Amino acid sequence: MTTQTDAVTNASTAAEGASRTVTAWLASFDEALRAHDADAVADLFEEDGFWRDFVTFTWNLRTLEGRAQIRDMVAAMVADIAPSAWALAEPATEADGVHEAWITFETGAARGWGHLRLRDGKAWTLLTTMQELKGYEELRGPRREAGVEHTITKGRKTWLETREEHRARFGYEEQPYVVIVGGGQGGIGLAARLKRQGVPTIVVEKNERAGDSWRNRYKSLHLHDPVWYDHMPYIPFPDDWPVFAAKDQIGDWLEHYTALMDLDYWSGTECLGAEFDEADGTWRVRVKRWGEDVELRPTHLVFALGVSGYPHIPEFEGADTFAGEQWHSSAFSGEGDFAGKNAVVIGSNNSAHDIAAALWEQDANVTMVQRSSTHISRSASLMDLALGDLYSERALENGVTTEKADMLFASWPYRILPEVQIPVYEAMAEQDREFYQALTDAGFDLDFGEDGSGLFLKYLRRGSGYYIDVGASQLLIDGRVALARGQVARIEEDAVVLEDGTRLPADLIVYATGYGSMNAWLEDLVSPEVADRVGKVWGFGSDTTRDPGPWEGELRNMWKPTNVDQLWIHGGNLHQSRHYSRYLALQLKARMEGIDTPVYGLQETHHTR
Repeated sequence: MTTQTDAVTNASTAAEGASRTVTAWLASFDEALRAHDADAVADLFEEDGFWRDFVTFTWNLRTLEGRAQIRDMVAAMVADIAPSAWALAEPATEADGVHEAWITFETGAARGWGHLRLRDGKAWTLLTTMQELKGYEELRGPRREAGVEHTITKGRKTWLETREEHRARFGYEEQPYVVIVGGGQGGIGLAARLKRQGVPTIVVEKNERAGDSWRNRYKSLHLHDPVWYDHMPYIPFPDDWPVFAAKDQIGDWLEHYTALMDLDYWSGTECLGAEFDEADGTWRVRVKRWGEDVELRPTHLVFALGVSGYPHIPEFEGADTFAGEQWHSSAFSGEGDFAGKNAVVIGSNNSAHDIAAALWEQDANVTMVQRSSTHISRSASLMDLALGDLYSERALENGVTTEKADMLFASWPYRILPEVQIPVYEAMAEQDREFYQALTDAGFDLDFGEDGSGLFLKYLRRGSGYYIDVGASQLLIDGRVALARGQVARIEEDAVVLEDGTRLPADLIVYATGYGSMNAWLEDLVSPEVADRVGKVWGFGSDTTRDPGPWEGELRNMWKPTNVDQLWIHGGNLHQSRHYSRYLALQLKARMEGIDTPVYGLQETHHTR
């Protein structure tokens, strides 16, 4: 009979054994790196092992796949990077023949945190991330500023006086090092990171108030992701916040967050265009701030305009003859008297379902037009099966903080992430089989992604094609929201006509048809030439061309150096904006301080400003 004491002893013994195995591997890894022996480093990995690096070794976001790629990176970078001090951050674990460990390490410029998986003594996955730059640590904890001079002198200025003087001068007599175009959650979170790093930054936002990008959406909008997944950097949501916050709560939170973090946030300011001045190595960013033309001269320019480009409205024959209202989902507030009116929602993803449900609640006669298959995950199932081990109260009770959850999610290279996700969605399909059968019986065209890997991979690959069900699916199942499938052939004065001839009477059309590429922002605000040099944004493929190109293991052109020096792209959902803003902020801080940043993995390895 095994007693509780025996179980504790066995667990402790297993942890000690796992820790010895990992410590021995780290010692061999450290020895090979110090010797600049790229072959020996590569041999410590499985033949098809993975090394995912965020900034520490590559000054880039890169995934090295297989020994050959790992060997090439180490040979190119190890002399400049000077890694050392590899150690366990906490006891390692072992399960199903896989040893897992949290590790710490240093480079010549920085301190890092990582995650390691070993199988049969070889590295299966290694994640290395930069956490802080040596000599440029954030002023927090014991390093925080006093905030006041206790030697009393005449003419001392208060915090408020100093801030008001700064804001009157900054952007005019004194220029920022970074300008962020876009003041939604991405721009705000990045600005907070840069503020803590001491990087002078201005955020440019055309809306009147921080948070308006949320407030101005349709009135029923709530977060579809749970609260634990959506924290901002440094200041988490209060622990009594609802699991799914309303859009206006998020808008108010972002506005207060901007004030609390004391950000230089220029609301009511539209970016008109930007050109790079080769003579002095800065950008000329033309903005209109509350009606006044201002030119900003930052060294680095960041576009933080979300996960997509402009709203996409298909050009349907006859749309200009429609007698009713037409809206893209991004501009549709849901305000108005829709009782008894015929509403057609074109699209079948998150916004389409939310808007269809909101219109049904207002007694409209609603039809959803599904033009292609859609993945549906029930919210409760997604929280339980896909997010519960990382982002939930259960995870917190098991010691998985938000920071650890972010790292664990990042520890799976995108190449093998489908292998990790497929079992989750197989379990979901089984758990919710009656729900899925009812949807199918209602005529809804379901999918689980191109390889059965579900929602997250669809998001990473396309940024669309899914709905997290928070109730609207039942409206379709019950027939309370009608469903039509097929492509739109034309629009008439009072109807939407599908290719099969189906005629859908309409007083209101809402185009829940998504967005274009983020690359379009670069075309309009900088130039088509710059957009071409940057290449396609988001999804998997090459960073070096508009064509999807070969697989390179990371999202294209996100949070890392682009092929246009001193131009960066930041965005994603709340989780991605929070996590990846750390690495973008550190890259910008390093350049401001003149730290050598040899970037690995662009068209050629080069050193940047």
